[in-house]
This record gives sequence, C-alpha cells and structure tokens, in this order.
Amino acid sequence: MHHQGKPPEDNLTELMGFVLLGFADMPHLQWFLFGLFLIIYIIILMSNGTIFLITKMDPALQSSMYFFLSNFSFLEICYVSATLPKMLMNLGTQRRRISLVACATQMCFALLFGGTECLLLAVMAYDRYVAICNPLHYPLVMNLRVCIQLVTGSWTVGIPVMIELTYQIFSLPFCGSKQINHFFCDILPILRLACGDIFVNETLVYIVSVLFVVVPFLLILGSYSKIISIILKLPSGTSRAKAFSTCSSHLMVVLLFFGSGIITYLRPHTSHSEGTDKVLSLFYTILIPMFNPMIYSVRNKDVIMALRKLLSK
Repeated sequence: MHHQGKPPEDNLTELMGFVLLGFADMPHLQWFLFGLFLIIYIIILMSNGTIFLITKMDPALQSSMYFFLSNFSFLEICYVSATLPKMLMNLGTQRRRISLVACATQMCFALLFGGTECLLLAVMAYDRYVAICNPLHYPLVMNLRVCIQLVTGSWTVGIPVMIELTYQIFSLPFCGSKQINHFFCDILPILRLACGDIFVNETLVYIVSVLFVVVPFLLILGSYSKIISIILKLPSGTSRAKAFSTCSSHLMVVLLFFGSGIITYLRPHTSHSEGTDKVLSLFYTILIPMFNPMIYSVRNKDVIMALRKLLSK
C-alpha cells in the first residue's frame, strides 16, 4: 500500500479532519445524485419502518421468524442512517469536510451495524433450520426468551470489538492528502491515508472480517445445506415448495449482502480499486437495504396479507 511523506503544512489539516470526496468527480450530477439518494433513503425508511410496524402489530406475525425480521428491518434503518444522511448533506451543501471524531464515530457505527447484520442473518438462518429440520421442537427451542437472547447477543457482541478496531485505526498517524475517495469513512480508504507500518491494523481488519463475516456466512451455509437436504427428502412437490418458500427470501438477502461484503473486505490488495470499492459499498450499504423489504414482502404471503390489512384501515 502506497503512503506519502508528511509535509509540514499538513500539521494544521491533521487537526481539521478529512474531506469526503464522495462523487466530486461528477460535478454535473450532484443535484441528480442528491435527489436519487434522498428518494432511496425515504424508501428505505418507509419500507423497513412498515415491515417493523406490521410485525409488531399484526397478530398473525408473532412468531420468532417475524420477531427476527422486525429487528432486521430496524437494523437496516440504523445501518443506512449511519452513512446516508452525511452523504446527502455533502451532496446538498458541497461541504465535504468531516472532523476526525465524526469520521471515527461514523466508521464505528457502520462497522457495528454491519457486524450486527451478519450475526442477525446467521440467527435467522438458525431459526429456519430449527423450523424445517426440527418442526416439533420449534416452539420449545425458539421461545421468546431464546429469541430475545439471540437478538441481544447479535446487537451487543460486536460493540467492544468495533470500538477497539476503530480506535486502532484512528490512532495511526495520517499524512499527505486528507481526501477520502469515498462517500463515508470506511476502513480501506482511511488506511490508504495512514503513514508508517499498518500491518497490525490490516491484520486486525482481516481477523474481524473473518469473525463477523466469514464465520456467520459459513454457519448460514451449514444451516442451509441441512435445510436443503431435508426439503429434498419431503414426499410431495407441494410440501417441498412450501418449505423452500419460507427460507428463499432470507437466502436471497444473505447472498446479496455477504457476497458484496466478502468481495469488498477480503479480496487481495492487488485487486483493490477505489472506484470498485465505492460501487460495492453503495451496493451493500444503500441498495440492498432498499431491496430487502421488497424481497421479504413479495415472497411472503403472511406479510402481504398484513400489508393489505394495514392499507385497508
């Protein structure tokens, strides 16, 4: 990774923080992008908020699957809100500066919500595994107390890890350009601006990525390998289709989210491109949270019925 020397005139800019370039290379599209991302943000808030609302209010959606889905929808709102409002502000005002503390805070929350999403998706896969592979024990195994413990664990286990990782990254000296070629304070663009040896920090990033991305993904793959083997043994095509429909939405979300995340954080440095990183980040931080409610509602009859009841009131 290339690092520049530290000129004396950068001592002052170091205290002032960074500049998020975002989409500065497309000046003629600034207002179009502002309008586009504002519409996307509103769609994310409304669609995930609606899913959260109906899973809390509708008596037909009071199972563990919808308990996890309501938490997932709320998490999506938090995840997007960690990055998108600042990006909209930068596009609207053209003031792209962000202080060191604000940058560290944004990174920490983005990492925390992203890590929580990985763990929660693994929990949701476990829920589907128990429902399909052990249906008779499902109400006992996935009772409310267990569900609350699993969700609480997903939200809290990453807090000390992500705080420590953020602290380690922002303890590095930064030199040369303070321009972050990204629309939010992500790990890789920040590390590109660091001076000196960053081997320890890169190792930490890989360890955290393995723990919070690869391990949950492997657990999900394990759950679905068991689920698919059970589904294929069912006697009729109707029962197979019904069983698969209960987990197909979740599987689609998993592949989209983990696929883009693994490509971004675990591919070799030689293949890293700032432009590619930016596009992939847009995909998993903005586009997937917009599509997730559609995926869950279109392929779920219970959610569609609950939406119809809500709209008919």
